[in-house]
Amino acid sequence: MTIADSGFMMENGGSCLPYTPEQEKQIVDDLMHKSESNLREGNLYYVVSNRWFTSWQRYIGQGNGEYPINRHFPDPQHLDVVPSKTVERPGPIDNSDIVLNGNGFEGDDLEILRTLEEGRDYVLVPREVWEKLFDWYKGGPALPRKMISQGITHKKFMVEIYRLCLKLTDSRDNSQSIIRLSKKASVHELYGMVCTLKAIEQEKARLWDYFNKQKQTILISSNRTLEESTLQMDQDILLEVQQDGYWPSGFGMDSTGNELALVPMEPPRSSVSIAGGPTLSNGYSTVQTSNLYRGSALGSTFTDMEDGYDGLRSVAKGDRGGLAGLQNLGNTCFMNSAIQCLVHTPPIVEYFLQDYTEEINKQNPLGMNGELALAFGELLRKLWSSGRTPVAPRAFKGKLARFAPQFSGYNQHDSQELLAFLLDGLHEDLNRVKQKPYIETKDSNGRPDVEVADECWRNHKARNDSLIVDVCQGQYKSTLVCPVCSKISITFDPFMYLSLPLPSTVTRIMTVTVFYGDGSGLPMPYTVTVLKHGYCKDLSQALAAACCLKSDENLLLAEVYEHRIFRYIDNPSELLTNIKDEERIVAYRLPKKRAGLTRLDIIHNCRQQCTPDSRKGDEKNFFGTPLVTYLGEDAQTGADIDIAVARLLSPLRRKPYPLLSKVDSVKENGSVSEDNPTNSCNTQYGSGNQSEYSTELEEMSRWDLSFHLSFTDERGLSREPIEKNSLIRPGQIIRVMLDWTDREHELYDASYLKDLPEVHKNGFTAKKTRPEAITLFSCLEAFLKEEPLGPQDMWYCPNCKEHRQATKKLDLWRLPDILVFHLKRFSYSRYLKNKLDTLVNFPIHNLDLSQYVKCKDAPSQSNVYELYAISNHYGGLGGGHYSAYAKLIDENRWYHFDDSHVSPVGESEIKTSAAYVLFYQRVKAAATPNGTGEPSLGHASS
Repeated sequence: MTIADSGFMMENGGSCLPYTPEQEKQIVDDLMHKSESNLREGNLYYVVSNRWFTSWQRYIGQGNGEYPINRHFPDPQHLDVVPSKTVERPGPIDNSDIVLNGNGFEGDDLEILRTLEEGRDYVLVPREVWEKLFDWYKGGPALPRKMISQGITHKKFMVEIYRLCLKLTDSRDNSQSIIRLSKKASVHELYGMVCTLKAIEQEKARLWDYFNKQKQTILISSNRTLEESTLQMDQDILLEVQQDGYWPSGFGMDSTGNELALVPMEPPRSSVSIAGGPTLSNGYSTVQTSNLYRGSALGSTFTDMEDGYDGLRSVAKGDRGGLAGLQNLGNTCFMNSAIQCLVHTPPIVEYFLQDYTEEINKQNPLGMNGELALAFGELLRKLWSSGRTPVAPRAFKGKLARFAPQFSGYNQHDSQELLAFLLDGLHEDLNRVKQKPYIETKDSNGRPDVEVADECWRNHKARNDSLIVDVCQGQYKSTLVCPVCSKISITFDPFMYLSLPLPSTVTRIMTVTVFYGDGSGLPMPYTVTVLKHGYCKDLSQALAAACCLKSDENLLLAEVYEHRIFRYIDNPSELLTNIKDEERIVAYRLPKKRAGLTRLDIIHNCRQQCTPDSRKGDEKNFFGTPLVTYLGEDAQTGADIDIAVARLLSPLRRKPYPLLSKVDSVKENGSVSEDNPTNSCNTQYGSGNQSEYSTELEEMSRWDLSFHLSFTDERGLSREPIEKNSLIRPGQIIRVMLDWTDREHELYDASYLKDLPEVHKNGFTAKKTRPEAITLFSCLEAFLKEEPLGPQDMWYCPNCKEHRQATKKLDLWRLPDILVFHLKRFSYSRYLKNKLDTLVNFPIHNLDLSQYVKCKDAPSQSNVYELYAISNHYGGLGGGHYSAYAKLIDENRWYHFDDSHVSPVGESEIKTSAAYVLFYQRVKAAATPNGTGEPSLGHASS
């Protein structure tokens, strides 16, 4: 319920607090949801410093400092918390830490710092919320921003935090001014702002697109937006003022007052323009020609795609072509890196340098009317024209913003995400299939894999047929197995690139201490590697292999907390994600056949002296790790418990019985090392002497109990002394407290029971497999490894008629000519963002994937690849810098493309920890007399 605004004032004229923290929270919550349900272009939002907003959150009880705004609207459950009674009310709203030019300006005149990140540095609140907060707290400065709509086919609402900043140069005196307005503003609005600023009439003003301080085109006052005019952040525009009927650039007026402009006529070109519409004979769109005048013939240092088009006729590579850089248009290094890798892909270069007019698909509803392919093709042609003049991809970026609004603006983005969009967009724009047929998917039904795979590939090609499919798409086999009914589902799906996890992001190192349930050995910590999203059965299997578990044994996992068993982990299907790194896990080696046996759980209580009074008291001083064992079938009395305890403690004896000499030969530090013979699975602790030793223990306990034992509960709170003739009911769980006196400490070394290691702690040393170097092959194997689906990716089993957490196994079936590997260096979660800078050793030459390809019916097809391009990312999340390495195949030489700067680089220098996306080309199989291709080269690398 929304609480009415009382506006209560104190008698002395000062304002008291009109609302409690609970009421403020409720009001803001209601306004947030009201705003969310009414999203539309033009809505006003206000930028608020996260530093101040977090203090307000704490005041209203939202103590975690997370208040999702705008694209992170709050969940009411996150707000229903009890406000803190101890946090002081925040002071006035203070946005001074997020603005560049201080408090001397307000609203539109304020420039927000460019390096800010939403959620970390600022939050966005709707106008109604801002008005309430300002009414309650005052302060500021106010930073209003409008919501705009981006995209054509897929519209996306976003708040324009950073408006377009243009540098205006007045040609009369070369003075400069800064103009800030929305990129959705029209050129007419821009004229209005400039003419008001310079106090001139619009009829006598003319604005030039002055990109790179060179005249590009005249901006004619119209409703065309600044974004459509490809104006970029921080670029220059030039103001010319008409004087005495003449313009400074030399254009004149005829006797009727019409401006004279000579438009050079060019030879006829294709009837398709870069915008996909009809064109005049000079190549300009009819929609734009009347509004655009070309600049002077002097040219510019940087070329732009709008400097005229070459049409779609075939062109040849220029001398030294392919060595042009791409100008950074404001955090567009991610785009430049991806583009350079694509425009140096040999079959793509060859295709777009030819006339591809006939393959433009304007009818495809999944495409972009052919505009993306045309824009990309024109950009590629410019980059491959002669010379090394950098190109400013303004028109291409404009097309990108229209069709993929997620890449609009001037924030840093992911080069791989852009690459995925480009490949998919180019495919749809160039799809040769104009009318996609409906094809019903058939189940494999036990048919041979080759038959099913070929059928799936034919069906895919019947709907998808383009250059991208020809050279960039492969096929993999996906096998799903239901964990309940074992139903197997096999599908064959196409892929455009392979996103490979780094092994450290897929696997997890866990340390578990293994205890012997029969007292035949010392406890041993083992460190094993398991799938991060695996099951507890995977951990048990890894431990079983590490500790050489016998065939008649199995492991019982348990979590130990405060020296007691907190819980048994006895569900093999429990997810390993439920076990945290800071927890302490143990595994007990117990007999498989234990039905009907009595389980004995033993906790340890330390006492310095044992008196009749203290034995009956409530003194508690727990220590060490609990022990677990099973009593024999004929165990019936407290004496049998005493014998079992003595057997479990026997490896810890300081002065061994003669029969225990083998036990005491175990390494004293309690851990297993690489050269310790006890690591051998052939070694059996206490083997051959158990029956003789049991007889001796029975003789020891015939006259009196050896230990101070008490029956207790799960938490060790109650105790009842165990006597020699205490009766035991078979098949139950008995919990026992063992009191350690000076006598026990003298006889047994309790240090083996102490210092239980955590599941994972940096620096802990235990037995573990020596880590292998991370190679591209280990990443690929991690990608292909069988693993359970995540809880959010449950599979619907047609047999069970329910969603199941199936296991999934991928296999490569057929590989494309161009194989792209994406190394998944970035990981995101609600609370954590991380980048792995691990060096991945990847082959430059002779990447042989033959052993990973399951389809063996194409022996003439080579599975050996050569590296030709790399997209690199330097730095951390939320920023950093992208560049590219690319090989000019004709020169057999590598170059570094760092935005506008292009420089040669040695092949030995391209392997770095910055490698993010790898591009490989298939090596064509050489013809041999016996008809086979070149041999497999294994894991060869240069």
